[in-house]
Amino acid sequence: MNLFGVMEVSGSAMKAERIRAEVVAANMANAETTRTADGGPYRRQHVIFAAAQADNFAGQFRSHSLIPMLPSPRSSGQSVPGGVDVTAVVSDPAATQRRFDPQHPDADKDGYVAYPDINPLTEMVDLMGATRAYGLNSSAVQATKGMITASLEILK
Repeated sequence: MNLFGVMEVSGSAMKAERIRAEVVAANMANAETTRTADGGPYRRQHVIFAAAQADNFAGQFRSHSLIPMLPSPRSSGQSVPGGVDVTAVVSDPAATQRRFDPQHPDADKDGYVAYPDINPLTEMVDLMGATRAYGLNSSAVQATKGMITASLEILK
């Protein structure tokens, strides 16, 4: 893989971590949401990552730098071979928390309200993980840019 390919892989990981951070923020914002458009309480969301595969025959060669002059996979909406793809954002199947609050408008006949099963501590740890992974990939991009600059200086 060439240096520009390294930047594309890190860029795909940064995009995936940004999506993860947005999903965690949505989970935290909806921790007390008892009614959604579907009628029930909000369900915690999870992001599913997968290794990106080459979308076509030429993309398989691009990942090994045998065809260096092919257009960038990002320009055609393809995955970056060796990068990260967000395959899905799924709802957590865990049961909801039931709290006794007979005055709440969403209380059932017994006076219990179904709340999302979202732990703010878990969400903060997940957000910190996404932030750190994003920062590490940003550092990898900066290091790659430094290597490219140094290579150009050597070639002068």
